[in-house]
Amino acid sequence: MDNRVDYAKIEKTAKIRRTVINVVTYTFLALWAVMVLFPFYWMLLTSVKSYSAYNSEYIPKFFTLSPTLKNYVDAFTAVPLARYFANTVLFTVLTTAIMLVVITLAAFAFARLEFRGKNIAFLIFLSLMMIPNELVIITNFVTITDWNMRNTFPGLILPSVTSVFYIYLLKENFEQIPDSLYYAAKVDGTSDIRYLLKVMIPISKPTLITITILKVIECWNSYVWPRLITDDENYYLVSNGIQEIRENGFGRENIPAMMAAVVVISVPLIVLFLIFRKKIMAGVSRGGTKG
Repeated sequence: MDNRVDYAKIEKTAKIRRTVINVVTYTFLALWAVMVLFPFYWMLLTSVKSYSAYNSEYIPKFFTLSPTLKNYVDAFTAVPLARYFANTVLFTVLTTAIMLVVITLAAFAFARLEFRGKNIAFLIFLSLMMIPNELVIITNFVTITDWNMRNTFPGLILPSVTSVFYIYLLKENFEQIPDSLYYAAKVDGTSDIRYLLKVMIPISKPTLITITILKVIECWNSYVWPRLITDDENYYLVSNGIQEIRENGFGRENIPAMMAAVVVISVPLIVLFLIFRKKIMAGVSRGGTKG
């Protein structure tokens, strides 16, 4: 009888402990979510406030009773935001497509083909990740300028068509595919390119989707290189267009209109991430697991 009472007390204590831990954990996660999401809420809230209402708030308000969409209309009329948007879509699509071809072929060569000095070459290749981005930007700027490719889409795209990290991630994923499949395909007379297209790419689809999404986000948020290589607004991207909006569009004081432009620019990436968030996590997890 005493043993039963003790067991019940232990079980009750463990249950209370789990409940307390869950309450503390979810409370912390809720507070963290509020901290992360609040800037987005504030951006959206400010974008629907009128210019006069925003400037009349000596103490910022966390809501508005008279929302307006005028700021969104101004975002497309005061500056050529639609052109910046189209330029960014073109830049993102072309850069991502070319990069996928480059890194897939490179990862396949390092993961499956046998050639002299492969391991040394890959180590040297990985060492490129140690070079500061500032040095790479300077070198790329001099090269693109010497080739008279400033204020052109090829000048924007070429320096971004490869990535050491993505090649490494995809190579690790390719190496998880059993060698027996490759040898069986070679016995059947399958070429390397056909094996890559029919076997390796379909198996590695989650990782490729992850790389694609991450590259799209990287291209969409690109700022330093486009700002450095273009001074013609016909080639501005949305990230550079924000600066143009601030300087020559709404003015530095029209914060609501600027927030409306930022919302328009940010929404595609947010939607993209929400749709493919599970595939991103699955691809990264699969690419980093050997087995």
